[in-house]
Amino acid sequence: MKAITLCFVALSLVCTASEKPNVLFIAVDDLNDWIGCLGGHPQTKTPNFDRLAASGTLFKNAYCPAASCNPSRTAIFSGLPPHRSGLYHNTQKMREVLPDAELLPRYFSRNGYWSAGSGKMLHYVIDPQSWDDYFPDKAKDNPFPDTFYPKQRPVNLPRAGDWQYVETDWAALDVTDKEFGGDWSVTKWVGEQLDRKHEKPFFLACGLYRPHEPWFVPKKYFEPFPLDSIQLPPGYKADDLDDVPPVGQKLGRNRYFDHIQKHGQWKKGIQAYLASIHFADAMLGRVLDSLEKSPHRDNTIVVLWSDHGWHLGEKEHWQKFTGWRACARVPLMIRVPKGVPGLAEGTQAGSVCHRPVSLVDLFATLTDLCGLPAKPDIESRSLVPLLRDSSAPWPHAALTHLDKPENYALSTERWRYIHYQGGEEELYDIGTDPHEWTNLATQPEYGANLAEMRALVPQKVAPVHRTQPNQ
Repeated sequence: MKAITLCFVALSLVCTASEKPNVLFIAVDDLNDWIGCLGGHPQTKTPNFDRLAASGTLFKNAYCPAASCNPSRTAIFSGLPPHRSGLYHNTQKMREVLPDAELLPRYFSRNGYWSAGSGKMLHYVIDPQSWDDYFPDKAKDNPFPDTFYPKQRPVNLPRAGDWQYVETDWAALDVTDKEFGGDWSVTKWVGEQLDRKHEKPFFLACGLYRPHEPWFVPKKYFEPFPLDSIQLPPGYKADDLDDVPPVGQKLGRNRYFDHIQKHGQWKKGIQAYLASIHFADAMLGRVLDSLEKSPHRDNTIVVLWSDHGWHLGEKEHWQKFTGWRACARVPLMIRVPKGVPGLAEGTQAGSVCHRPVSLVDLFATLTDLCGLPAKPDIESRSLVPLLRDSSAPWPHAALTHLDKPENYALSTERWRYIHYQGGEEELYDIGTDPHEWTNLATQPEYGANLAEMRALVPQKVAPVHRTQPNQ
């Protein structure tokens, strides 16, 4: 009888280990390192980002595949970085460049999963063919639920011309979270999916739009950040562009920062960004709480990432689109429960990885963890070796593309290299200079380091895809 019992227990363990885990895939829009666990700004309040990081593996040297939404998100969901796809900037349309690409949720569906999502996961489209279900209605191909915005706009930052993005503005709104809608509605729907039973394992995506502009959130999220206490970005240095080549200087000085300073809005903008992150953190907390209370808490992989970072005055820049760390370095945290096919021991709570990784590697990582066949036609490396041992050998660099093939940033664990069209370069030792204040590219004693970084650049690079006219 005892032997039969032991056999039954062993069989049960085998069955449990062979079950496919669920995936909760959380994207946060335009979030830099201003979260507590990454130490980007001393005043930030992010208890939920921090608790997720503490429960799994936090990657402190993760980089986006591209410095703007569309190419970054396309690379993550297709497993194809811009130098493979030819999609480098926001004005390109994903399905014109990659008409036949099988995106991550559809690949999971084809391999036995129910794939669903809510909020912004791709660049202002849902791509209905890639999902089994979506909120809002995927047939409308609009990922944004109703959101409360002021009737009279702009509220704080005056418009300076057509060059200024219409959403660059900020305000504390006298509404509740529910009245605000937007991310609250997204997290409500995601929570409902977590709460119910499913016939299949699920791939569930949750797109949090804040802290994307406009920085309008309920006023209670502004209250922890009194304006008279706001500190400037730790990475700001007044003369920081002096040793940057002309192309980099032009990229840095993009009119927004001067305009914001001219109208006395710099600290108000920082305050609003901190408030928007605080709001996003609260929405993340709703999702994490839903998972903790759900029947899926012990069999769900959680991945959180941001599509790119954001400048708030560093390098005299506001917005994104640069190769510097303020834009290229992003939050990435992964929590894996025990018993999954690709990592039976799960992740160790509180582990931190300093290896340079790219978000394009999430495709291969998730298929590896879930025991799905590796997709052969992508360029994505599994991060499972680093989830198993955060200090494991990792002879790879992380590549972040800008708007064209010749403009890019390359990151190793200690060094960062930025290359511009025309051959202008920057080199930073982030071990001693994490804010990239001292460009070493012109100093002869760093010639060998420059050569090492140049050697890591991909040799086969796709040009910017041009839409063909109708025949």
